[in-house]
Amino acid sequence: MNECYYDKRMDFFYNKTKTDTADEWTGPQLIVVLCFGTFFCLFIFISNSLVIAAVVKNKRFHFPFYYLLANLAAADFFAGIAYVFLMFNTGPVSKTLTVNRWFLRQGLLDTSLTASLVNLLVIAVERHMSIMRMKIHSNLTKKRVTFLIISIWAIAIFMGAVPTLGWNCLCDINVCSSLAPIYSRSYLVFWSVLNLVVFFIMVVVYIRIYMYVQRKTNVLSSHTSGSISRRKTPVKLMKTVMTVLGAFVVCWTPGLVVLLLDGLNCTYCGIQNVKRWFLLLALLNSVMNPIIYSYKDDEMWGTMKRMICCSSEDKSHDRRSSRIPSTVLCRSTDASGHYIEDGIIQGTICGKDLGDKGNS
Repeated sequence: MNECYYDKRMDFFYNKTKTDTADEWTGPQLIVVLCFGTFFCLFIFISNSLVIAAVVKNKRFHFPFYYLLANLAAADFFAGIAYVFLMFNTGPVSKTLTVNRWFLRQGLLDTSLTASLVNLLVIAVERHMSIMRMKIHSNLTKKRVTFLIISIWAIAIFMGAVPTLGWNCLCDINVCSSLAPIYSRSYLVFWSVLNLVVFFIMVVVYIRIYMYVQRKTNVLSSHTSGSISRRKTPVKLMKTVMTVLGAFVVCWTPGLVVLLLDGLNCTYCGIQNVKRWFLLLALLNSVMNPIIYSYKDDEMWGTMKRMICCSSEDKSHDRRSSRIPSTVLCRSTDASGHYIEDGIIQGTICGKDLGDKGNS
């Protein structure tokens, strides 16, 4: 029967896995990591707080789909909290931690990253369903979006707690990983493969959205003329899709591959030398999410600017918003996909209006 080590401190497990945490977290490298981490966390707190406040303040955002955006901002805000906790419990301090405190440190990170990723997956699938059904407005109801948000956090909390619930190596030291000394290598393989599969699904979803919108735009273009906005739709949508996919490729894939290599017990891969930089990349994803999914929405950006400037109502903004929304209906540059289906369904009307103006 294997002996369990629940009462040991982390230095016991770090020594067993031959992981040195002191030398690699000193000097200029430590300063750089802490400076970047502090800057990222401050930006995460401020930007995601603004996104949540904008959804609450602006009545035009009181719709289920924007509640998902606010929940994404909340997940990224939580990621900032998890990283702050990590910064105060890492490096040489890691060896002094109890098993439960180390589980809490990693559980916060796993929960926050899972919540952010699952929320992005839900947004992608919801946009895909709406666009494929040629719906101007989302099919989401408040009841359904509430269920989705609760499910997202339930899944995230469960995934963060899985190692604590028993999938660890406290009773079998021989299967401990080097990056996470009390995590089982089999769990790291499961975690990394699961997230890579979710990443692949998101890539497929966004590619299908792009191909569908491009095909519909080409069909409309053959029947209408003069719509400059619709002609630019494929290019603008490609930029948005590439931004989303590029952010995930850069921020997630390296870290997941490193975890997979550690789970496969690759002793010659040098994963200890790059782990903290890939952790920063994972954190960077929470920095980019509010930019990609919220700031490209002019209404969202305008609301946040007014909150930052502490101004009341912007009269010129209201005048622009009260015009006939022909350009809004034709837009498809919003990263959340809120205007994509509007451009498809209303494309003929917009093209006709713009064409008539050009001919008059």
